[in-house]
Amino acid sequence: MTYTVVFFTHSGAVKFDRHMKKSGFFCELMPVPRKLSSNCGIGARIEYEGSLDEIISNDTEKIFRHAGDSFEIAYSAE
Repeated sequence: MTYTVVFFTHSGAVKFDRHMKKSGFFCELMPVPRKLSSNCGIGARIEYEGSLDEIISNDTEKIFRHAGDSFEIAYSAE
């Protein structure tokens, strides 16, 4: 499954990227579309099949599941 993860801080995105790659998962940092978040502006596109609870950190703002050309909210810290 493909997700876009958005973060509260740039450093949170970088830490997440390192963690995912060390764990053997595809992760690509990218600009976040403004319709998803106006916070730090950097996000991660990931391919992940496990429980989202296992990858959520204090820096994770939201996780969106890709649904064709749209996004569905899968997690929100708010």
